[in-house]
Amino acid sequence: MDAQLSTLQTEALAAIAAAADETAVEQARVKYLGQQGAITALSKGMKDVSKDDKPRIGKLLNDVRTAVTAALDERKTALLAAADAAALAGVDATLPGTPSGFAGRGTLHPITQLLDRTISIFRRMGFALADGPDIETEWHCFDALNTPADHPARNEQDTFYMPDGRLLRTHTSTVQIRTMEKAAPPVRIIAPGAAYRRDEIDATHLAQFTQMEGLYVDEGVSVADLKGTLEFFFRELFGNDAKFRFRPHFFPFTEPSYEVDIKTSMLGSSDRWLEIAGCGMVDPAVLEAVNTKRKDRAFDPEKYTGFAFGFGLDRLAMIMSGTPDIRYFTNSDQRFLGQF
Repeated sequence: MDAQLSTLQTEALAAIAAAADETAVEQARVKYLGQQGAITALSKGMKDVSKDDKPRIGKLLNDVRTAVTAALDERKTALLAAADAAALAGVDATLPGTPSGFAGRGTLHPITQLLDRTISIFRRMGFALADGPDIETEWHCFDALNTPADHPARNEQDTFYMPDGRLLRTHTSTVQIRTMEKAAPPVRIIAPGAAYRRDEIDATHLAQFTQMEGLYVDEGVSVADLKGTLEFFFRELFGNDAKFRFRPHFFPFTEPSYEVDIKTSMLGSSDRWLEIAGCGMVDPAVLEAVNTKRKDRAFDPEKYTGFAFGFGLDRLAMIMSGTPDIRYFTNSDQRFLGQF
């Protein structure tokens, strides 16, 4: 058997080295290592080897099998490398690549650019960034914000409800509530993020939009603080020539409440007012709802006051860029996005 193994190894290695492609390599593997292969046949003959010779012959058999297996792997690797080299023959790797499709460099989405800018301005005023879940409870979205049960916003025609009673948040005011649940005053946060409403999608409405909301609660916070904060922010965003007015309005979670209008040549509206935000002083009922949830008096309305505000970034981006249709921001048309 010694001579047979030696001859078999020499024959197998020669056949593998001569294999011209992967098919030939596989044929050599089957011929020598397959279930009916030559090496397998010799392994079956080990039962006829004398007890004294079995250790030596067994080791020799394993050495032959290992050598043949290694030769097969090595030949496969060599054939693959040769195929790769042939595929790259004549290719100048120093030439620039051929662009596919849109050849321009990518940029941040216009909504993202505006979001980054607004966050930067509010951070300079001491506001921290807060976040919360998009799927919310009715308590966080409505009850804690003093929204009555018969309010239109709670109707299934306006809000996306889940089978378990949860919903897609209709505003990021839910983040304000979650922040107050965890932190004691003073609280000064901004909460940008997605909001969802059952709006008919058209040139000025989407079912999902980006909202920026803010909250400041501390001792002695007044309407003057609210007006000063928003005027500073919008002047930083739109320029020092911007003019503002605060119109009385109603929101269930603030009292008093205001709509903010702006005039500025930067928006092409130096002769007309544009509504850009809603705001107001936090209703004491909201602070009491948070106290009940916390089971303490951390936000005692006799001691603390606060203001809140909110505006849609999509609408601001439309106004600032002169975009006539809000759907341009979501249809991924590079001809439009490339302008930013």
